[in-house]
Amino acid sequence: MPPTLASLVQHSALKLTVRAGADRLGTPVRWAHASELADPVPYMDGGELLLVTATNLDAENAESMRRYVRRLAGAGVAGVGFGVGVNYEDIPDALVEAAEEAGLPLLEVPRRTPFLAISKAVSAAIAADQYRAVTAGFEAQRELTKAALAGDGPADLLARLAAAVDGWAALYDTSGAVLAAAPDWAARRAARLTPDVQRLRDRPAPASIVVADSEDRVELQSLGTGRRARGALAVGTGAAPGTAERYAVHSAVALLTLTTARSRSLQGAEQRLGAAVLRMLLAGQPDHARAVAGDLYGGLLDAPFRLLIAEAAAPAAYELLTETMEAAAARTGEALLMVPEGERVVVLAADGGTAVAACAAYAEAQDDRAPREGGPDDSDVVVGLSAPCGPIAVSVAYKQAEQALSVARRRGRALVEHEELAAGSVLPLLADDAVRAFADGMLRALREHDAKGRGDLVASLRAWLSRHGQWDAAAADLGVHRHTLRYRMRRVEEILGRSLDDPDARMELWLALKATEAATPPEA
Repeated sequence: MPPTLASLVQHSALKLTVRAGADRLGTPVRWAHASELADPVPYMDGGELLLVTATNLDAENAESMRRYVRRLAGAGVAGVGFGVGVNYEDIPDALVEAAEEAGLPLLEVPRRTPFLAISKAVSAAIAADQYRAVTAGFEAQRELTKAALAGDGPADLLARLAAAVDGWAALYDTSGAVLAAAPDWAARRAARLTPDVQRLRDRPAPASIVVADSEDRVELQSLGTGRRARGALAVGTGAAPGTAERYAVHSAVALLTLTTARSRSLQGAEQRLGAAVLRMLLAGQPDHARAVAGDLYGGLLDAPFRLLIAEAAAPAAYELLTETMEAAAARTGEALLMVPEGERVVVLAADGGTAVAACAAYAEAQDDRAPREGGPDDSDVVVGLSAPCGPIAVSVAYKQAEQALSVARRRGRALVEHEELAAGSVLPLLADDAVRAFADGMLRALREHDAKGRGDLVASLRAWLSRHGQWDAAAADLGVHRHTLRYRMRRVEEILGRSLDDPDARMELWLALKATEAATPPEA
């Protein structure tokens, strides 16, 4: 604790006597300063014990003393020490009454106590308090370092930090989710600060903000040394932290930043191992992949998993997605295999797990945003998700994810699952410029024939194919004789140079017809 007026009064060598403001002796003293100016306020910072002998004061004038004392109190002066036996044998009543009226402590300094002795006492007390604070700060730093080196996660470090600041502490991931908190009750309080953590995340690291309300004062510190923060630390206290508490908070920020950097290095090594595992799975070598995966990814390969491919114009965009998935997996202990591929990333994640759910929630939030003029933004991510699979089918899952990614990109959606394509109709896939160009080219000769009034070959072909080659049913749909329809189908074969007995030809013609129908706007 810094020195107070009470501690100075209790100092046996100073022999100070309280003459006014006895109920405010707990006021901290930042310095002791002697001044005989009639108005010393311009030279005050606040918190000083002002030492005077009233050389230049009209100390017996009640109105003058009221103005003088009000000025001192308004400037935040801690109190006044009046030296008696120099200009006045006793403190004038006008000054005592003015001090009592303003609630400003007034101490009587005996002739035998030099002002220098008071200044030395204040200085020594401040130095002792600073030494205690530094010592306590270094002790907290040692305890925090021990917790960080123990390698048991951030929980113990946060517990020691909370004890050091006599408050609470919480650690957040990049999404703003609470990873750990101490004491346990602080987790709910910390969760309410997620929007503030997300606001802090958008600032270049290191950065900090203070959130204050009726409950406590919370300081948020970003973690990381790069352009983007890798997490955040929250420290809640009843008041602004002192020197010792500051040491503890700064030490925790440094240790957690180092831990985060170390984690990123380990993550890089894990990604290289994951890339090797993925290559073996794609090459159809699941046994070798299991051997390389070991305990790190082995559990992931023992149950159904999904393969997803995410891409974005800016790598930082899918980094935010993968960090969100990593945080979700970390909270439940799920294994997650991630392999960057240029401007996209390949991920293996447990089917039905929290990482896949976090990815779906991220994509849903992106789709819910209002569309921007000019198309997708660099921050947009597109994801293709395979069906559940096992180690022997990873190459198939990779193709499924790429197909789903292509459809998601074409439809302007953030995420498409391959199961949607398998369960739905193929017709929406025909809404593609290349498919329509193919269809127009295949049917152009028939349309040109019909345009010259030589017969309705396109309509006849559509009716015949829709009736699976049944002549009577197709002829009835057209209102013509079946021999007329047979003649028209022979003309279709002659013009196209392809036999309608070929199933590939029939399939291509049907898809061409459906593609041109999809491209033709309905009649009003």
